[in-house]
Amino acid sequence: MLKQNTLNAGFALCGKGLHTGLKLTVKFLPAPIGYGYKIQRVDMPGQPVMDAVAENVVDTQRGTVLGKGEMRCSTVEHALAAFYALGIDNVLMQVDGPEFPILDGSSAPFVREIQRVGICEQDAPKDYYYITKKMEFRDDKTGACITLLPDEDFSITSMIAFDGKVLSSQFATLDSMDKFVTEVAAARTFVFVREIEQLLLAGLIKGGDLDNAIVIYERPTTQENLDKLCELTGAERHDASDLGYIQHKPLVWDNEPARHKLLDIIGDMALIGKPIKGRIIATRPGHTINNKFARMIRKEIRKHDVQAPKYDPNQAPLMDINQIKCLLPHRYPMLLVDKVIDIKENYIVAVKNVTNNEPFFQGHFPGDPVMPGVLLVEAMSQTGGLFVLHDKEPETYSTYILRIDNVKFRQKVSPGDTLVFRVEIVSPLRHNIGTMQGYAFIGENCVAEATFTAQVINNKK
Repeated sequence: MLKQNTLNAGFALCGKGLHTGLKLTVKFLPAPIGYGYKIQRVDMPGQPVMDAVAENVVDTQRGTVLGKGEMRCSTVEHALAAFYALGIDNVLMQVDGPEFPILDGSSAPFVREIQRVGICEQDAPKDYYYITKKMEFRDDKTGACITLLPDEDFSITSMIAFDGKVLSSQFATLDSMDKFVTEVAAARTFVFVREIEQLLLAGLIKGGDLDNAIVIYERPTTQENLDKLCELTGAERHDASDLGYIQHKPLVWDNEPARHKLLDIIGDMALIGKPIKGRIIATRPGHTINNKFARMIRKEIRKHDVQAPKYDPNQAPLMDINQIKCLLPHRYPMLLVDKVIDIKENYIVAVKNVTNNEPFFQGHFPGDPVMPGVLLVEAMSQTGGLFVLHDKEPETYSTYILRIDNVKFRQKVSPGDTLVFRVEIVSPLRHNIGTMQGYAFIGENCVAEATFTAQVINNKK
């Protein structure tokens, strides 16, 4: 099972801010399990901290800007992309100004430092959000569209299109985050010459230069105007008749702008708050639509506090009913688990098919058959018992419930429903007593949940 990760040690990076031109230092520190990504402004009174989540994005015009109260922090996407792609879940980011330093305009400096200090595995499972259906967000004004499809891994395809002679249409694909370091991390941010004057007039890109961005000259202008812009940005004089890329270092890839869009998408998807399993197809992506899409996913996640396990009825079970009967003493009419489909280090998933032949429907209720809630809890506890006993001698041990807490029933269960149970270990066995959290699902909906404490008895003793 994949575990949560944090940094093995902290590190710091220094450089100038892209928009402010200030000399800035950002520190990245290890964080505990379940911490997520948080940003702290150490230069502000009280040193405020905010969560790096999509709802805290306050501007997306030229990068992703996070804000809460008086606190603001921009140009965070390149760092977030590095942490997300390298599988780091928990980190505290401390910065002494209103933005992260731009460095070379890519994620490569962050990746190098992460690899230098190392990654520390933590004793908690990674909390993935699995995409089970197509999700899409469109912006009809810009023609931008992001589509998310079910997939076994997290992958992205980005397609960009501009009305220019130098950069018109490009696409890039990242099939696995394992390739991020070699195929995406070094892709630099880019800007068009026609945009530079507007950005400067808006008081932005005071720290922009050819060391941290690719400048694209694709619409002819007068030599006088181009000389003026070169002087403002510190670039060498460029022939106004020579269209193309302006940068100190050559392009890393022919489609480097499209690859940088992949990087931006990853950084903005990091604001969802948990890693996802799905395939993104992005057309004309940008920080604005990226953030709207990330907010949509977070809303979907909140709708389902706990995500239903994936259930493929064609897949052979890990335990069939005969194997279950070897582990549990229950028999008709009290055996309420039909098969086990998954067992991992800290959880088990089982299935029960509810039919009209269940004996309890005769009295609960005539004309409106509803499965009793107490039997839903019993089925979850039997599933937990299977987890406890699956690696023990069943004739030697028995499990008994000592306590049940936080029981909730959200939806009735009727004949024809297929119940999928997921029971997680909250606390491991100590003195043969442990606590488990059980959930019952129909499709994607959680219909019941409960926390129960059980004791394992050695019958021989």
